[in-house]
Amino acid sequence: MLPYPEIDPVAFSIGPASVHWYGLAYLTGLAFAWWLAIRRSARADSPVRREQVDDLIFYGALGVVFGGRFGYAIFYGGQQLAEDPSWILRVWQGGMSFHGGLLGVLLAMFIYARRQQIPFGALMDFVAPLVPVGLGLGRLGNFIGQELWGRATDVPWAMVFPKDPLALARHPSQLYQFALEGILLFGLLYWFSSKPRPMWAVSGMFSLGYGCLRFVAEFFREPDAHLGFQAFGWLTRGQLLCVPMIALGLYLLWYAYRQATYSPSSKDAKS
Repeated sequence: MLPYPEIDPVAFSIGPASVHWYGLAYLTGLAFAWWLAIRRSARADSPVRREQVDDLIFYGALGVVFGGRFGYAIFYGGQQLAEDPSWILRVWQGGMSFHGGLLGVLLAMFIYARRQQIPFGALMDFVAPLVPVGLGLGRLGNFIGQELWGRATDVPWAMVFPKDPLALARHPSQLYQFALEGILLFGLLYWFSSKPRPMWAVSGMFSLGYGCLRFVAEFFREPDAHLGFQAFGWLTRGQLLCVPMIALGLYLLWYAYRQATYSPSSKDAKS
C-alpha cells in the first residue's frame, strides 16, 4: 500500500481569500486550451482565426462553469436541489459534472458558431482536442482535495485517504481518470486530428473515446454515496451517462465518413 501524499488543498491565500488547487487546475486547463487553440488556428483547414480564439475560450469557460454546476445539480444532486433550490448557486460548496459541463459547452459553442458564422460541426471538431488536458487536471484537483476516491482494494498501490471515514485502502481512481480521460484521450485526439478529417469525425472520436474510457474508470471509482449503483447492481450513474456518449460517438463517426464518401467532391475525385 502506498501512503497518500497529503497536500494542502489550498494552494495559497491572499488575505481572507484562499485559492484552491482545484480552481488552479481549471485555470491551467483553460490556459492550455487557449495555447493549443492558437496553434491550431494557424492551420490551413482551421475554421477559427487567431483573432477569434480569445472569445472562443471565454464562451467555453462559461459553458464549463454553468453547465458543470447545473449538470451536477440535475444528475447528482436532485434531492438536495429539491429541498433547497438556492444550493445550486453556492458553487463554493463543490459539485461539478463533466456531462453537464459538456452540455454547457455545446450550447456555448452553438451560440458562438451562429454569431461567427462558423459551421457548428467544424467548430466542435476544432474544440474537441482542447478539452482532455483540462479534464485530466481536474482529476488531479480531485485527488488533492480527496474527492471522488476509488473502491476498496488490496492492490499494492492502494491508498488510505485521510478524509475517508472508513479508512479503507482504495484505488486512487482520480489518477486513473487523469491518465485515461486526460493523457490518453488527449493523445488519441491530437493524433486523430493531426490531418484533415470529415466534419464531425473528431467530435465523434472525442465522444466515443471519453465515453469508453470513463465507463472503464467507473469500475474503480466509488459510486456516490447518495446514489449507489443505478442498474443491474453494478452500473453507476456515470456509466449510464456515458452510454449515450458512446452511441453518439459511433453515430457521428459513421455519419462523417458516410457523408465524405457520398459527397459530390468525393465522387468527382473518383471519376
